[in-house]
Formats: sequence, structure tokens, C-alpha cells
Amino acid sequence: MSKSFGALRVTQDLSFEVGRGEVFGVLGPNGAGKTTVFNLISGDIAADVGAVVLDGQDMTGIPAFKRAAKGIGRTYQIPRPYTQMSTFENLLVSATFAGQMRGQAAYDHCATTLDECGLGDKANRPAGSLTLLDRKRLELARAMAGKPKLLLLDEIAGGLTDGEAKDLVTLIARLRDRGVTIIWIEHVLHAIMAVADRMMVLSFGEKIAEGKPDAVMRDAEVRRVYMGIEA
Repeated sequence: MSKSFGALRVTQDLSFEVGRGEVFGVLGPNGAGKTTVFNLISGDIAADVGAVVLDGQDMTGIPAFKRAAKGIGRTYQIPRPYTQMSTFENLLVSATFAGQMRGQAAYDHCATTLDECGLGDKANRPAGSLTLLDRKRLELARAMAGKPKLLLLDEIAGGLTDGEAKDLVTLIARLRDRGVTIIWIEHVLHAIMAVADRMMVLSFGEKIAEGKPDAVMRDAEVRRVYMGIEA
């Protein structure tokens, strides 16, 4: 895929594949084009060139809400809750429209998901009253409520304590074991290194490394561009 905003090229001939049930980490300095890649996959923006294929189906030209119903769920770096709805209702919207669930099945799925994300005791609170940390948890819970095949996580560990990050890693590993494919943008290295099967590093919209986490982090160009360490 390639994407430009005017004269600014934010994604340059970028191609990658992710296997079913794999956790695929995406690293890169600020401005590398990471969130733009998510916007292209989710359908928030259209690529100038290229395609997104999920389970053999070309998603190009399909709007974001239909991609959600076909199994692409995502979180946003800055949480976007429906502030006037309760925490539970936020999940119910996702379960109904993205997850295509109805009735008791939707209610049970949302209740279980809230508990998994540590929000069970806040189910009836207005989402707009949640702390920033709980809004981030709600982002994850709402994405999970849509029963995605592919889950896009955008810096979901930012602001978490070490203990909370450890719990998040455990939850992500559990989702992977259920067969959910995860692409995770993250700056909290110890979190993503603990669970990623493979990683990719971007710089100015181009891929500079891809492979097993340890090998990627030893790469001289990654160390220079991302970690500021000259070989």
C-alpha cells in the first residue's frame, strides 16, 4: 500500500502478511506512519495504491463499518467512547453491529468481555466519566465485543503500570490462543516483546525490518532509527 497527503508520502510501497492467530508487533518512531497503516486496514482512509485482504476477501473499497462486521476490530490511541452511553452500552453497540449478535447472547458476551478487561464493576457508569486508564480499557473491551478475526491495537499499553501491562499481555495471549489475529502498535517494548510472534519496524512509511522480535531488535538500522543507537 501507498498513501500520500498532498506532497507528504506517509506510506511507501508497504506490504506484509500476518497469519491467523499471530501477534504481529509494529514499531517505529513518531511520524513513521504506523497509525496511518491502521487507518488503511480499518477503512478509515483509502489507500492511493494497494489492497487489504482478509481471509482471501479483498476489502478495498469496503467502508469501515462493513469491515468491522467482516471481522476487523480496532482501538484508537486516543480513546473514542460514546460518552453519553454506559460502559456496557458501548460494548453492546459493538456486539450488535460489528459482532452481529442479538439478545441474551450479546448481553452475555458483553458482560464476560467487561470482566476480562477489568471493567465489570463499571458497567453502568457513563463512559464519559471514566478515567483515562479505564477509557483505554474500554477501547480494548469494545473492540473485543465485536468478535473480531483481526484486532488492531494502537498503543493500548501506554500509561499502564508494570502490573497492568503484565495483565494486558496475559489477555492478549489469551485472545491469540482463541485464534484472534492481532496487529499491535506499541512503544512499551517489554509488553510487546513478551507476546509478539513477529515484529515490523517502520521509518517514514517504509519497512526497514521484519522478523522475530529478538532479531529485529538486534538489527543495526532499527537500533539507529528507533533506539538512537549508532552501530
